[in-house]
Amino acid sequence: MNRSLPPLHAVTNNTILGLTDYQRRAAEIARSPQVALHIRTGSLGARSITELTLATKTICSTRGAQIFVNDRVDIALASAAHGIHLPAGGIPTDHVRQLVGPDMWIGRSTHSVEEALAAHDEGVDYVFLGPIWSTPSHPARAALGTAAISGARPARVIAIGGVTVERVQAAIDAGAYGVAAISELWFAPDSGAAVERMLLSFD
Repeated sequence: MNRSLPPLHAVTNNTILGLTDYQRRAAEIARSPQVALHIRTGSLGARSITELTLATKTICSTRGAQIFVNDRVDIALASAAHGIHLPAGGIPTDHVRQLVGPDMWIGRSTHSVEEALAAHDEGVDYVFLGPIWSTPSHPARAALGTAAISGARPARVIAIGGVTVERVQAAIDAGAYGVAAISELWFAPDSGAAVERMLLSFD
């Protein structure tokens, strides 16, 4: 690939995508080539998801940020997204690679060291591993702790779950390639400032 995988991933959900000021917030977050925005929704139809993806991709293109689609390989292809992110039990990686070709990032959500290593062996470009810290969005899942990041090597780990500006450095110190966040970015008083503070840890 002729580009780098961004270390900071801003993940959406139905609530975020439905915000009246979603595009403004997206523009604040998509301020650097080191950022990827993930379109993740489980309730919208294919047309709506495609339109949202294309609109967000336009926002990203002005700053060099990348756009990823979660689960929907068809929409990732239709929108020429930079990446496709698969759920833990999603389509096998080799099948997806045959569909999307060599230039689209393929990632997968994992919830244990064993799942992360298995996904790496299957050929994904990166894994979301979490929750590293406890998170209200998945209250039933126990936090894995930063030791899981180290244990998942050589997988390229994007730490997710309870990620805050203050915890980014701890994830990096444990060996994470990057981090993913939802509320810490989308609902921050100043989303752009939150992005900049997180990216400083990678510098």
